[in-house]
Amino acid sequence: MDLDTARQELEEFIPHVKNISDSSIKKMAGRDLMRFKEFKKQGIAVKFGRFTQKENKQIQKNVEEFLSLTGIDSAEKLLFTSRYPEDKDTIHRLKTEHHFCEKISEGIPRPWRLIYYRARKMFDPNNYKGRYTKEEKEKLKKYQALHGNDWKKISELMSRSNLSVAMKFSEIKSAINYGPWTKEETQKLMNAVKEVMRRKLKTENPSSLSSLEQSSTDPWIEREKLYQQLPWTEIETKVGSRYWRQCKQKWNSILTSKLTKGQQLYRGSNGLQAKINLIKRLYETKAEDASEVNWDELSNAIGDVPRAYVQAKFYRLKVSSVPLWKRKTFSEIIYYLYEKKLPELEEKL
Repeated sequence: MDLDTARQELEEFIPHVKNISDSSIKKMAGRDLMRFKEFKKQGIAVKFGRFTQKENKQIQKNVEEFLSLTGIDSAEKLLFTSRYPEDKDTIHRLKTEHHFCEKISEGIPRPWRLIYYRARKMFDPNNYKGRYTKEEKEKLKKYQALHGNDWKKISELMSRSNLSVAMKFSEIKSAINYGPWTKEETQKLMNAVKEVMRRKLKTENPSSLSSLEQSSTDPWIEREKLYQQLPWTEIETKVGSRYWRQCKQKWNSILTSKLTKGQQLYRGSNGLQAKINLIKRLYETKAEDASEVNWDELSNAIGDVPRAYVQAKFYRLKVSSVPLWKRKTFSEIIYYLYEKKLPELEEKL
């Protein structure tokens, strides 16, 4: 299949395919296109975003079955073959002979690359090592000075995942301010977000850039709802005095304030009604896992706020209202809120 035909056929399943590189299109045509067509016949849409518990279990099942089939003795060897140079050739041969790509993605309507990355995250023992010790932090600073931002190299030296060492270094690389945000810091954050938003708009929809340039703060901020994923480590660098997680939390706070225009959504009768609406909407979704919920749509249940705001309110609601909530599934938590908490809130209102 030629490149243009592959891109055209993939567009049915992946709307943003025009932004994908030619080399990735070729790989997806081989690994994913037939799978996507099969899922379409079954009436199943291709999915993106967070993996559900059901999908995680399917990945675990696929990996375990592939290990049984090939005799490879650990998921780490299968998914992190470079850590075992003496077994590398044998493992690569077994992967090829037993169709690793097809087996690992069986039953999951997502691009193979996303499934593979998810499997690596699930089965990497370096992801579950807890807090960094003082000695590890010092080592991390030393290795970064020697190797720059080669996180793959540093992760091997530290026996931590790539993402873990990169994010931890972003937290400790400079003196971070933990106090209230100053006006100057807030303005730097606003400017940094606007800069990366402008770049995104220019890449994905050049015609919308003129309205962004001419806008005041509020109309521009509305657009953030379309672009949930922002490069927070880059924004952190531009702000300078806060690490990425603080920047993200502050931005959500600013966004909520602007979108609600100062309205106190969670006080008095408005607060009760917001909780009632949220519980009812969650119950209507019949979702078995939080990742199956469209949080953007749910934001209408309590006002024009970002998804992070809705998720935070749901978290507080379940912690304060559902006994032993950690032992319950997502659907059990929603059922409890609907059966027990909702009548109580309606009576108060």
